[in-house]
Amino acid sequence: MPENRAEEIVRTAVAQALERQLASFRESVVQEVLREVGPALSVKPAQAGSSAAGLQKAVARIQAGTTQKEILRALLDNTVLYSGRAALFVVKNGTATGWQGAGFSNNDAIRDFALDMSSGIGARVLQSRTAGNGAASDFDHGFISKFGSPADGKVALLPLLLKDKVSALVYADSGAHPGTLDAAALDVLVRATSAWLEVISQRKQAQKDGTPDAEMHSAPSGNDPFAAHAPLHTGKAHHEAESVPAAAMSAAAASGGSSAGFVLSPEDAEVHHKAQRFARLLMDEIKLYNQAKVADGRKHKDIYDRLKEDIEKSRATYLKRYGNTPAAIGNYFNQELIRSLAEDDVSLLGKNFHQ
Repeated sequence: MPENRAEEIVRTAVAQALERQLASFRESVVQEVLREVGPALSVKPAQAGSSAAGLQKAVARIQAGTTQKEILRALLDNTVLYSGRAALFVVKNGTATGWQGAGFSNNDAIRDFALDMSSGIGARVLQSRTAGNGAASDFDHGFISKFGSPADGKVALLPLLLKDKVSALVYADSGAHPGTLDAAALDVLVRATSAWLEVISQRKQAQKDGTPDAEMHSAPSGNDPFAAHAPLHTGKAHHEAESVPAAAMSAAAASGGSSAGFVLSPEDAEVHHKAQRFARLLMDEIKLYNQAKVADGRKHKDIYDRLKEDIEKSRATYLKRYGNTPAAIGNYFNQELIRSLAEDDVSLLGKNFHQ
């Protein structure tokens, strides 16, 4: 083979190899530069976003995502503002498999890494469905051996709950820089991500005319690890299940019917339950993006006037989904509007609000 031909083949092979590693290398360089310039600026990564304003910006970045992949990528990117290293693991049938990492020397090595969840922090978080902090020695030994122990020996593991199940785990530690792990801020980010995934899921479902809420059962793809999940609220399910029939009976009596002997079929009860949950989601979204307006509206008793556009847009979304269903009698949208935005004081909505 001519020498110049061999050189051309080698150059091409090297260029292709570099291209494959470019994305991971670029992120590693960014993280390393931030770590080096941080001390010079007297700002550590965790401290840079430790204020309420910084945390709010991080949540806003997550909620700028419109697809599950974008949301999860934003979560991971913002997690390293409050830690040195972070990784997201998808949980299926009790097995946690790596999705992507951030801040590691080789982020791609996280992919498809299977965590040992049989003991230690991992087992406790799966069982309790609450965040866990502890020593690196109490975490998967295989993971620590492969990726190295954090400088301060501390790790955090946070569950991402979807449909009342642990659907993912967010691992975080300080990496090579002790003091950069802010578990409280990470907990806020993970909870916000779970709520936003739910809003996105419900909104997309509501846009499908005449299509009932359905759980997706297709196998998750590598690009969308949560495709098999239909996110739902957690923690309030029991309360909602009890309150929906009562609300429906009250609505029936108010409309001239009798609540005596009023019994919902399992199918109708489920529709009422979903309508109430969807109304709550819409109110949560309004509050999230209009905190100042909500506060001022409560103070001056004119919430509706200040948020009329957002409220009516959400009402249209709600009615499109549930206006012609058995849940229409429940008037859940206005109930949640009064409960959530006006804290059960209808006078705070102002004179222009009509039930």
